[in-house]
Amino acid sequence: MKKLIIAEKPSVAGNIAEATGGGKRENGYIEGDHYIITWVFGHLLQLYDAVDYDEKMAGSWKMENFPFIPKDFMYKIKTENENRKKTDEGARRQLDTIKKLMDRDDVGEIVSATDWDREGQIIADEIFKYIKTDKKINRLLLNEWTRDEVSAGLDNLKPNTEMESLSDAGFGRQTADWLIGINLTSVATVKYANMGYDALLNVGRVLMPTLKIIYDRDMEIEKFESSKYYKVLLTLENEKGETFEGTFYRPVETGETEDSDDGESSDGKTKRSEKFTDKEEADKILEALTGEKVRVTEKDVDTKRENPPYLFNLSNLQGYITGRYNGWTADKVLKVAQDLYEKKYITYPRTASSVLDESLKDKARKVLATVGKGTPFESELKFKDTKRIFDSSKVESHSAIMPTYVLPQKLSEEERQVYEAVKNRFLAQFLPQAVSEETRLEIKPREEIIQKSEIMDSEDVIIVRGKVQKVEGFRQAEKIQSKDTVLPDVEKGEILTVKDGKVSEVVKKPPKHHTEKTLLKVMETCGKSVDPEQEEDSEEMMMSILSGFSIGTPATRAETIKKLKIAGYITTKNRSLRCTNMGKMMVETFPVRELFDLDYTGRLEKTLADIERGKFKRSEFMSFIKGFVADSVEKIKGDKTFGGTVKIPEDAHVVGKCPECGNPVVETEKAFGCSNWRNGCGFTVWKDDKYIQSFGKKVTPKMVELLLENGKVGFNGLISKKGNRFSAYFIYEKGEDGRYHWRMEFI
Repeated sequence: MKKLIIAEKPSVAGNIAEATGGGKRENGYIEGDHYIITWVFGHLLQLYDAVDYDEKMAGSWKMENFPFIPKDFMYKIKTENENRKKTDEGARRQLDTIKKLMDRDDVGEIVSATDWDREGQIIADEIFKYIKTDKKINRLLLNEWTRDEVSAGLDNLKPNTEMESLSDAGFGRQTADWLIGINLTSVATVKYANMGYDALLNVGRVLMPTLKIIYDRDMEIEKFESSKYYKVLLTLENEKGETFEGTFYRPVETGETEDSDDGESSDGKTKRSEKFTDKEEADKILEALTGEKVRVTEKDVDTKRENPPYLFNLSNLQGYITGRYNGWTADKVLKVAQDLYEKKYITYPRTASSVLDESLKDKARKVLATVGKGTPFESELKFKDTKRIFDSSKVESHSAIMPTYVLPQKLSEEERQVYEAVKNRFLAQFLPQAVSEETRLEIKPREEIIQKSEIMDSEDVIIVRGKVQKVEGFRQAEKIQSKDTVLPDVEKGEILTVKDGKVSEVVKKPPKHHTEKTLLKVMETCGKSVDPEQEEDSEEMMMSILSGFSIGTPATRAETIKKLKIAGYITTKNRSLRCTNMGKMMVETFPVRELFDLDYTGRLEKTLADIERGKFKRSEFMSFIKGFVADSVEKIKGDKTFGGTVKIPEDAHVVGKCPECGNPVVETEKAFGCSNWRNGCGFTVWKDDKYIQSFGKKVTPKMVELLLENGKVGFNGLISKKGNRFSAYFIYEKGEDGRYHWRMEFI
């Protein structure tokens, strides 16, 4: 008897076939002596559309048909992306192939070999629900598709029934998102279309809190009040003529040094600050010290030993690549990493773990010997068995991402960038610690200078900090360059000269807009105990991630960011993510406020994680979701405030009054639009108007001002299609279709 293996993709099926002795490639499968290997390509099945359950849901959406909650959830062959009424013929053919293979008399056992996560589990389980069989179903659980791992995995199959909790979590996520998406998107779109919003309002369990994170940062920047202070920077010279820079500090009251670089003297008592609010005072101190002799009164040298950053999980890998290279998105990083995984070069990328399971020690030793060979630091590589690398208690389902022993033969530039990142982070774990000496000098002016200046006292000091890298260690792997100041050799008691200096103005800047890198970090923990600007995860954050309290999963976060862009809720400028006006309106006025509550969303995601661990029942989760959907639909139906009123920013460029409603028309990045858009006014003149551009002209602020003031605007030097020049008035008027169109009158 033969075993039928169902892989998630044709490429994975090829890896399994190679590991099991090969076979003859047929239409939709590969057949060998002992195994038949077929495949899917993602989900071949999908949940019924609402109309499949009830014909009254056909055509346009009607408010009275919602909430729509099926008693049982049914599956059908997936439809085409472009035409949801048409069945995907490729999916139908492959399902027919799988059914024929499952029904063959010489097939005695079925092996599910899809990806080892929620989504991978239900991709195959959907098929087993759709195509009934009484044959034994086992599960192949692998983190990589190398020959050794496939062979070992096939010798240690698990009954698919043991994956019930993982399956429940996957189906729970799928049906919950269907209920929320179908009901809330439909009802919101219908409700607010009646209030003048001609757009699909995409509402989702993961979309809304992610949008809120971006919105909150935008508002933080918008409300930020800039401030400035001055500091005195002094150039110091030792007897050898070597120069370096120090900063002047003075005593302050306790509590005033919150943003200070130093704030405390070596005696741990005196609080000091480098900040001057009065530039004139700072100038006087600079003048008093320039050319004078000062003495080094304290020298503290602290040896720092630094461990390498943890191994990559998916979010950290996405953040590393998008932060290091231009043109990358989180979604693109995942796709490239998935390709490398299927080519057997790296382990499973959709992981939240930053350490390896303890069972992988021998494998890691083998990989180290392979990928470390020929590196410039090969002689320094040494296998380590430490909890920073191997700790089963900090692994949930999948270990951190690492290379396999299969060395790539040929990689595209994008594949090389991701592979090198994974490889170098792995090698860094087995290099020595980085060792540096951090020096702090405390330097005091002579007493006669203090007395002469009349604005200094004996507690005033000049503080210098510097760093010397003694051992590069793991920094060699990722070529991490230190930005710290390197100091010359200076001893306590040495006399220095203040050569010159400057008073530097420091302007306190607002926080930066979120990038995909920082957004992914916040999504990992719903913003709990994490600074999104930090480069690497702490152990505390690692455990927080593994608790499941998050927005989405490693596999879905990149897709969520992509969907927000498609929905028109956010836009990208350089690497920055920003809310659009529609996105701001959703956060500020959409009535189902729970969807924007990060804590609420985190609890939902943690519940799914607890279902996966067998700690919570899927039936209880679904009962809650159905109640939430029903309540939310009623909130939307009864809402009368969506959109709200508009507050025009003080720096907005107003070009005139709206001909529709009389409110100000303001300039934005792409258009001149009515500020009353939230209440349904759609008057807009687009800057890239193709009609105006066809005559060799541009839409400018002055042009729109004249248009709104006079009802028309005149142009000289217009160019016709034949190249002739002429003059004409352009009139912008509303047509029978409710939209504005240009009309031309010759002068």
